[in-house]
Amino acid sequence: MNQSQQSSDGRHEDDTSLTEFLASLMDYTPTIPDELVEHYLAKSGFQCPDLRLIRLVAVATQKFVAEVATDALRQCQARQASVVKDKRDKQQKEKRLTLTMEDLSKALREHGVNVKHQEYFADNPSTGMDPASRDE
Repeated sequence: MNQSQQSSDGRHEDDTSLTEFLASLMDYTPTIPDELVEHYLAKSGFQCPDLRLIRLVAVATQKFVAEVATDALRQCQARQASVVKDKRDKQQKEKRLTLTMEDLSKALREHGVNVKHQEYFADNPSTGMDPASRDE
């Protein structure tokens, strides 16, 4: 076989794989609803009547969110593990993890998304509440 025949066969296999994958999207129900994907695509100026493409975007978005969540979890685990090592008291090690905005921001930054958030400081939990609604 010469080079052109090999590349032609490879392209045919790629086209067949892509066609099968797009057909399988019609049977798949993504976590992110089609209507939500359509809304944000339309908001960005993209109109597409092909449901397969909308589901492809939904699958890609779902993968992105899962990767960010996994990375944020790793950031949280690393942060809380370092707190336990600093205290040298294994009894204070909590089994529950607390995901912070800092963990999420670091994970998003690794994926090219920069998040800027306002710092919020309060003297106590009821700061900023209507005085009549405080239970003190």
